[in-house]
Amino acid sequence: MSTEPPAPPPAPADAPAGTPPAEKKGTDWWGEIKGVFWLVLAVLAFHSFVAKPFYIPSESMMPTLIKGDRLVVTKFPYGWSYVSPSITRIPGPIGLELGRIFGQPDYLSIPFIPGRLLGHTPQRGDIVIVKPRDQYTDYIKRVIGLPGDTISLKDGTVSINGVPVKRQFLAPAMIPVDANVPCDTDMVAPLRVTGPDGKLYCQMPLVRETLPNGVSYNTIDLGDIPPVDDMAPVKVPAGHLFLMGDNRDQSADSRVSMENHGLGGPMPIENIGGRAEFITFSLDGTSSLFNPLSWFTAMRGSRAGTSLRPEHVK
Repeated sequence: MSTEPPAPPPAPADAPAGTPPAEKKGTDWWGEIKGVFWLVLAVLAFHSFVAKPFYIPSESMMPTLIKGDRLVVTKFPYGWSYVSPSITRIPGPIGLELGRIFGQPDYLSIPFIPGRLLGHTPQRGDIVIVKPRDQYTDYIKRVIGLPGDTISLKDGTVSINGVPVKRQFLAPAMIPVDANVPCDTDMVAPLRVTGPDGKLYCQMPLVRETLPNGVSYNTIDLGDIPPVDDMAPVKVPAGHLFLMGDNRDQSADSRVSMENHGLGGPMPIENIGGRAEFITFSLDGTSSLFNPLSWFTAMRGSRAGTSLRPEHVK
C-alpha cells in the first residue's frame, strides 16, 4: 500500500491590486523621554546612596592622593545625611531666585539637617569627603579625632588626648613633576630634583604616622610652617570629627579658619558625604578633550586600582 506525501500548504493569496503598503510607526518620543528620565534618576540614586566618582583637585592629600586622581567614594558606610544626594544645590539664576524666595543667602540648597539614617561613626584614619559649612564644593580629608577627643599640635606632631601620635621619618617621596603636580610654588620649588632617569621629581619629606587604633599612613612634613604646625588643644564635640590632610603644611582642614578657606574646626558628622575606597585612574594634566590619543598618554598607569583603606599595624 503506497502513501503519497502531504500536499504543501496553499500559498498566501496576493494582496489585491491597489492595496497601500503598511505604514511604518513613528518614533515614540514620549517613551524615549521617559526612558531617559528613569535612566538619569537611576544614576542619581546610585550616586546618592551607593557610590560616586570623585576628582582630586589639589595637593592637600599628598602623597596618598595627588591632583588628577579619580577615585570611588562609597556613600553607605556611615549612613546617609543631608549631604548624601548628588544634587544638593540648584545653581544659576533660577537657583538664586529660589534661594531668595526661601530666605537663603545665595543658591537654593538643602539646609543643615541634623542626624543620619543608619548612621555609623567613621574610624580614625578613614579618608572621607566632607562638605564645608560655607561652601558647596566637597573637600577630602583624613579622620584624626573622634567625638570626645582632645587634639593638639606641637612642632607638627599631633597629640590625641595628650599622647603624641607615633611618627617615623622615611626616605623622601619622589613624586613625578607633571602638569598636575608642577612643584613650582615658593614652598616646594626648592624640592625639585632630577632623578637617575633624567626626569624631574618633587622630593617630598615623608613621615609615617600611626594612630592609637593601629592605622598607619604616610604624610608630608615640609618643616616648621606656622601656624598649622602648632595648635592649642581642641576638644572635639559630640557628633563631630577632627579632619586633617596628609600634606600637613598645604591643607586647609580643621586647623584652618573658614576665612582662610579651611573647615574652621571639628566638622559635624552630618557633613561627611562618604568614604574613599580606591583610585580608578589618574591623569597627569596633559589630556585634551579633542585629542583621544592624549586620553591614554596622560594616564598615570601605576596609580590605577590603589586602595585608599588605611593599613593597620599589628
